[in-house]
Amino acid sequence: MTQLQFQSRQTVEQVEESTDLAPKFGEDGLLPCITTDAATGEVLMLGWMSAEAFRLTIETGEAHYFSRARQVLWHKGATSGLVQKVVEARIDDDQDALWLRVDVTGSGASCHVGYRSCFYRAVPHGAEAGDPLTFVEDHKTFDPVAVYGDVPNPTQL
Repeated sequence: MTQLQFQSRQTVEQVEESTDLAPKFGEDGLLPCITTDAATGEVLMLGWMSAEAFRLTIETGEAHYFSRARQVLWHKGATSGLVQKVVEARIDDDQDALWLRVDVTGSGASCHVGYRSCFYRAVPHGAEAGDPLTFVEDHKTFDPVAVYGDVPNPTQL
């Protein structure tokens, strides 16, 4: 199997109007990726993809990301079993952001904290410094300590 190659970016027309896949990775080599539940449309997470992560996602049909905190490539669900099966991948108009629609195996959770979505808290409208966040998910779908072991120190994230 030959490795997927992205097209080089030549013109605005090619990037915006053609069928060429010519992603624009940031200076850090990463592309932001919004991931939603394919059935409900719920936003599950925002991740980052290196070129390798993007290629693996396309080739395997399962989401791969690049951890900025740990500086490593990771296959979503490899440890937890909560694999994100890609139903559809879309790239935006100037090919510098990706949107994945996924089905999640297991409990359907995508957050390493144990919630279904990484966006499990809301910021109050008109919030002032010190105002509390509001939890919009009322329970965790799995125990992260049981799945991952000790929870990492926030400074290590």
